[in-house]
Amino acid sequence: MTQAARADEGMWQPSQLPKLAKTLKAEGLKLDPKTLTDLTAYPMGAVVSLGFCTGSFVSPQGLIVTNHHCGYGALQYNSTDKKNLIEDGFLAGTKAAELPGGPNLHIYVTESIRDVTGDIKAAIQPDMTPLDRYNAIDTAEKTLVKQCETSEDFRCDVYSFYGGYRYQLIKQREIKDVRLVYAPPESIGKYGGDVDNWMWPRHTGDFSYLRAYVAPDGRSAAYSKDNVPYMPKHWLKVNPKGLEAGDFAMVVGYPGRTNRYRLAEEVADAIDWRYPTLQKVYGDLLGIIEKAGKADPKVAVKYAGRVASINNGLKNFEGQLAGLTKAHAVEVKRAREAGLMQWLNAHPSAENRALTADIAKLRTLIAAQRANRERNLDTSLATRGLLGTAIQLVRLADERGKPDLEREQGLQKRDEPRIKGRLEQMARRMDPGVDRQMLVYGLQRYVKLPADQRMKALDAWLDGARDPAALEKKAAALYAGTSLTTTKGRLKWFGADAKQIAASDDAMIALARALMPELKQREQEEKAIGGQFQTLRPRYMEAMLAWNRAEGRPIYPDANSSLRVTFGTVRGYSPRDAVEYLPFTTAEGILQKDTGEKPFNAPKAELEAIRAKAYDGYASKRIGSLPVDFLTNVDTTGGNSGSPTLDANGELVGLLFDGNWESVSSDWLFNPKLTRSIHVDVRYMLWVMHHLDHADNLLKEMGVPARR
Repeated sequence: MTQAARADEGMWQPSQLPKLAKTLKAEGLKLDPKTLTDLTAYPMGAVVSLGFCTGSFVSPQGLIVTNHHCGYGALQYNSTDKKNLIEDGFLAGTKAAELPGGPNLHIYVTESIRDVTGDIKAAIQPDMTPLDRYNAIDTAEKTLVKQCETSEDFRCDVYSFYGGYRYQLIKQREIKDVRLVYAPPESIGKYGGDVDNWMWPRHTGDFSYLRAYVAPDGRSAAYSKDNVPYMPKHWLKVNPKGLEAGDFAMVVGYPGRTNRYRLAEEVADAIDWRYPTLQKVYGDLLGIIEKAGKADPKVAVKYAGRVASINNGLKNFEGQLAGLTKAHAVEVKRAREAGLMQWLNAHPSAENRALTADIAKLRTLIAAQRANRERNLDTSLATRGLLGTAIQLVRLADERGKPDLEREQGLQKRDEPRIKGRLEQMARRMDPGVDRQMLVYGLQRYVKLPADQRMKALDAWLDGARDPAALEKKAAALYAGTSLTTTKGRLKWFGADAKQIAASDDAMIALARALMPELKQREQEEKAIGGQFQTLRPRYMEAMLAWNRAEGRPIYPDANSSLRVTFGTVRGYSPRDAVEYLPFTTAEGILQKDTGEKPFNAPKAELEAIRAKAYDGYASKRIGSLPVDFLTNVDTTGGNSGSPTLDANGELVGLLFDGNWESVSSDWLFNPKLTRSIHVDVRYMLWVMHHLDHADNLLKEMGVPARR
């Protein structure tokens, strides 16, 4: 399903790469493109997913390199207000000193990908209602997953491609014991902070190291002192010479979500409502957390990861709005869709007329969805946090009474360890006082909804409370009457059955129980809508794919957290008239930016070494200095964070960690002139490890030659 494509656009599935062989070779790839289709061979077998970021094995002893911000949760999990590993950094001198990353920090190694489109479509009957269609697909997916998960070592999932036009079953080895090995201090790993986030030039050492562990018999197992390092079949070789301008570069990883095949109306909704609304919500929540954090350092540590995520989201929304507006994205999308309709009309057939009719129905469905967007957002804000935990526990107890295949996805037996892990780690990532304030905030928004969009059970519990003081009083009583504020209480209700839940006098559990009928009703309504999208979205994509093929444009699926390969070259760009950005930043730029105050507060030892040009042989002769970060035109998005950047031989030369400001809106509309990815240079990584943090034990393990 591919055509010749520009190297700078496309998040390609491994199976598509042989058809791009000429382009890959022309760009400089020295590997046989066919080797990139073998997920169990080098280098693909070394790349792993963290579920939210990407990483890669870099030693035969399960050592994994990823971004600093991807290891942020493990740093936070092991930090206290008196021993803040986020600020200070961490290095385990021995394996015995490595720290648990948390019960839900897992590693996933993709082992196989199988097309199951036929299996899914065989479950669908033409006369099904939208809800029946949704349930049929859901059951087919769960059946395929159950057949695939032959042991607890594996995690399988069905992924939808091209809006549901294609489905694939992806099997991954799940490693459940992942430990923190090394991370530089925040003044290196997050240098520039949120000020520099999404910006170029960058000088951020965004890298950290984890290690995968398994039981002595090689099976996947939760954290235990008896576990041993996992021995991967493949690990990346490090190229300490790095790249230079114009060199081939390739990124392998697990990009999260893109929306390049969405309709103009959906882009307009994002610009007019979604991003501005979320900016307001995120800003309000951030204010609650920051105020509490200033009053109590313990709270600041608990919410450090959440604050980083919110700040990243806020800047992303700002960039999306600026980029989409500047690019006239809605007009561009409308023009493309007009071109599609013209092409369909120019090729008249019964099928093309049917496609045209279904695209019109899709537009109607998108318009109808707008009616409930405020309701859905504000109800969600009022039912998350600890109340959301109570709702999940009540629902879990109910689902346990059903055969596993009839249980809701996310609440099956396979999901229970994850749920338990989240309940356990809440003690280190949640403060009841802050959580209560967030509930009050959500309720303040909820009570402003029209009466027909509110929930009867929630209104009954509120009993007329509407102003902030009254809502705070209701929330205070709710939290005072629950045991869910403690790990012991949460685990107690995690183990409860439906009868115990029904008999509970826990205030939070009781409220969740009262809300459950209406929540289930809304869930059924959303599934019915989902069933309509599962009918119409594939029809739109069927037309779009046929048109793109006919026009010779690149055809790749939107990102969906599955394994992808993207490639291009090291190059700068010109963001505006008379401005030209070079592809590399250097250590001297750190001196120029440094103020001694966060977020531009590099360690004194680093500043002294840069002044002395003590680069230990890691400097680039062509650049004449130590490279810190570099730009490529490879096509990436969120989820690619931590992805290994590979050279023409498939060797590690850096880590993808961000995109430039002008690329933020490329999730919707790709611009080859301005879209760039930002990588931390392997030479800077190795220099920091050797010269500043003396992590020579890890360099030796990675096979990096010793330096002076």
